[in-house]
Amino acid sequence: MPLVNGGKIVDDGFVKLAVDTPLPESGDILVPAERFIGNAAALLDRAGKVGVIWPNNRDIDELVPYLGKVATVALVFPTFRDGRAYSQARLLRERYNYRGDLRATGQILRDQFVFMLRAGFDSFEVKKQADAEAFMQTARRYSVFYQPTGDGRITALHRRMQLRHSEGVGT
Repeated sequence: MPLVNGGKIVDDGFVKLAVDTPLPESGDILVPAERFIGNAAALLDRAGKVGVIWPNNRDIDELVPYLGKVATVALVFPTFRDGRAYSQARLLRERYNYRGDLRATGQILRDQFVFMLRAGFDSFEVKKQADAEAFMQTARRYSVFYQPTGDGRITALHRRMQLRHSEGVGT
């Protein structure tokens, strides 16, 4: 599956492990939530980055104690109509100040890319190469927004205020 990060198609450095897959000694791994919560200390102690695949029906508060140690949180969209992962993303960014990679995975559609960016997602696992290319175009198309959200961008209002202030300073 193509991975889009920063508006570019990139190689995924993480190896996805199932609940019962043997743990490699080193390397970056992405593990399901139940495996991570059940064995967090051992997983975080090994060489390599650790990421967790977090389902949208699991309480994000369980993950909070580990946020400073987890490199990637992959939030799952089981269907395109189920938007609970948007709420999880906003909570991670805005309430818990998570600054690691936030990945959207599962059933994500082109129409949702801008909303996912606005919710704070950094990377996107898409099913088709064409979707990855469409995402790259979408990420570049929009640069100004009116609503404040967890993606860290300033709003159009704040940008206007900055411009007015900078114009008025020298006069």
